[in-house]
Amino acid sequence: MVRLTADLIWKSPHFFNAIKERELDLRGNKIAVMENLGATEDQFDTIDLSDNEIVKLENFPYLNRLGTLLINNNRITRINPNIGEFVPKLHTLILTNNRLVNLMEIDPLASLPKLQFLSLLDNNITKKPNYRFYVIYKLKNLRLLDFRKVKQKERTEAERLFASKEAEEEAKKVSAKTFTPSEVPDVPDSSKVEQAPPKVAPTLEQITAIKAAIVNSQTLEEVARLEKALKLGQIPEEFMNLGKEATTASGDAVVDGMDTDDQNEVTEAQEQEQNEEAQPIEQD
Repeated sequence: MVRLTADLIWKSPHFFNAIKERELDLRGNKIAVMENLGATEDQFDTIDLSDNEIVKLENFPYLNRLGTLLINNNRITRINPNIGEFVPKLHTLILTNNRLVNLMEIDPLASLPKLQFLSLLDNNITKKPNYRFYVIYKLKNLRLLDFRKVKQKERTEAERLFASKEAEEEAKKVSAKTFTPSEVPDVPDSSKVEQAPPKVAPTLEQITAIKAAIVNSQTLEEVARLEKALKLGQIPEEFMNLGKEATTASGDAVVDGMDTDDQNEVTEAQEQEQNEEAQPIEQD
């Protein structure tokens, strides 16, 4: 990891960007802690700290000139509750691909009086119930959230949803209790086996459909996935709802176009299911 020193700051590229603002480029230095930004002497309109390893958005000196902060692709989980006191003119904050999880974690941004453009894309917080309405409610001057214009009807709905302090607190509690897939910790293989659903042999119709899908697949990955499912006797999710086999007057199951090999595959799968103990389904 690299320390953000005064020496690093003044050896880093600084230039006038496309909109004629003075920008400091500190991206991709493996910086873990924000510090020593006073060495900038408040000479920059934009500071780019993207692609580092920063965990906390804090330790700002008073930077009255700073208007844009680019800090995407870091590890931010916490924001200084009083950030607005130090960067009062910040109007654009790009926090794409960080580690903000719960709604309450963006509350400090309400202290930024000029904030109009905000991106929280690729943070788990975006998957929380009423995420967009909550952010719009908290940040009254926001014009663009996640690169989408904030509409008046969204402001109205946000005010309706969080008309009371109780509603706001309830939203925070729900956010804290709601897990998203990437938040769920890894489960040991033994636990996965215990929770695996019972194995069910595919029907003749399902095997036919899977084989047809293999023939029509557009990618090698899709072919490999379907062939593996067929080999293991698994039923891909998209084929789970296919109807039961058609039945002849004599009671024999048939499917149009099914050859002898296909029927043998089903028969073997069904016999194995009857004669052997259920085996755990192999995970991808």
